[in-house]
Amino acid sequence: MTASGPEPRPQPGPAEPRPALVPHRDTAALLIVAGACAALFAATAVAVSVRHGVPLAAEQAAVRWSAAHRGEPAHSLAGALTATGSGPVPYLMAVLAGLLAGRRVRGRLRAACCAVVVLAAGQAIRYGLMELLARPRPPVADWTGPASGYAFPSGHATTSALAAGILAWGIARRARPAVARTWCVVLALWAVGVGLTRVYLGVHWPGDVLGGWFLAAGLLALALLLEPFALRRPDRA
Repeated sequence: MTASGPEPRPQPGPAEPRPALVPHRDTAALLIVAGACAALFAATAVAVSVRHGVPLAAEQAAVRWSAAHRGEPAHSLAGALTATGSGPVPYLMAVLAGLLAGRRVRGRLRAACCAVVVLAAGQAIRYGLMELLARPRPPVADWTGPASGYAFPSGHATTSALAAGILAWGIARRARPAVARTWCVVLALWAVGVGLTRVYLGVHWPGDVLGGWFLAAGLLALALLLEPFALRRPDRA
């Protein structure tokens, strides 16, 4: 009778695929951002409404400072920069974001359509709020740039921030993290620059620009929350 050795352990079979975890932390963070931006926008809008659009002393001082410092080439550069914050440029950025974010032809078309819809919806919401609050702009004598309609929230600030966020989303889905972060900084600086030119050119109060930024940030957070539903059929490589 021979002594038997230890029984061999059963070899583990192939691991079963686990279902993808829902990023609860990201969802919670987006909800917090959306709520914070909505609260900040509401506070700014209430401050504008209760004063019947009358600017704060700090806002008046900012417009006066801008009028006193409109030399060249700063004024021409501001005019060129502010022109990129409306018209076709933001929509071209949205289309580019979709082309970067999608995979294959169908995925790119779907992502581009979603990006354009987010931008257009944001502009429509901004326009409705502008008509509702009806805040007057600074005196026409101080204007040195194109403007129309009421002041709050700033259309250029809202649109450029939306376009920058949408394009940053598209780049983040395609590029490496380091490259994506660099482009996020560049796009954020562009959007901030467009908003500041509206005050520099005398067509908006600073509160109008802040309101546009808060509104755009909140809408971008909501768009990211709805992304899994809008792009629920991602193309596989």
